[in-house]
Amino acid sequence: MGTIRIGINLEFVRHEDKPFEWGVAKAAEIGYEYIEPMVHWGRELLSEAGYFHSVSMLDDPLRVRRACEAAGVKLSGVSAHTPLGRPEISVEYLKQAIRFASECGAPVVNTDEGPKARWTTAEEDHVLMRYTLMEAARMAEPRGILIGLEPHQQYSRTPEGLDRIHALVDSPAIGINFDTGNAYLAGQDPYTWLERVVERLVHLHAKDISIRQSEAERGKVTGTPVGCACGDGVLDWARVVAICQRAPRDIVFSVECGTVEQAARSLAHLRRVIGG
Repeated sequence: MGTIRIGINLEFVRHEDKPFEWGVAKAAEIGYEYIEPMVHWGRELLSEAGYFHSVSMLDDPLRVRRACEAAGVKLSGVSAHTPLGRPEISVEYLKQAIRFASECGAPVVNTDEGPKARWTTAEEDHVLMRYTLMEAARMAEPRGILIGLEPHQQYSRTPEGLDRIHALVDSPAIGINFDTGNAYLAGQDPYTWLERVVERLVHLHAKDISIRQSEAERGKVTGTPVGCACGDGVLDWARVVAICQRAPRDIVFSVECGTVEQAARSLAHLRRVIGG
């Protein structure tokens, strides 16, 4: 347990204007062992035309499995971010993502509380999030799927806030998908926070933050879609690795960066740090 594997979120190809299968093949070509696709509801023009990497959950989940098998990679999870405090959106979306993950072979569904409704109070939001997570957990538990809660929005920008969301539902299916870059940009100490959640860790977004972005945004935002190449920014990856090696389960570091070139540099750096 505590073995670290290296994967990549397919956000690294979003500016390439290529489809899902191209992104999977490119990740394998670079040398990644795992990938984390992004899924969406319904139909989306760019994805349907083959210009974007996201996969519709109306597609056959075996599309994802076959692409991974063809490229020789595995799934670390799926990116299924949805506003947990807005159950009119999130309940059925998250339940469908769990079913999709189960059939395509992804062990983790990653999400966060998302932007809140403008008119709800904090207490109301937590009741709504509890409802959503209870419905999701009841779907995930019998399928052996884990739900990774990510620090990314208004309540999860602090360790205490993320803990409160995690504690809303007592389920072995609910864990933490820690995002190093989001934690840092929120103004927190990412290493202390990671140590706090390592026993509950199910997945990790390996996101580095450039010095320029740090100076411009730290303490002002709750997260960012992608970071710079791992090793080019402010994060101490040797320290992150050492903490995660104490986790009770194996953890995939899913790199979140913005370009193919950054993906290659990230993999090289993390391999040097991990020693594999």
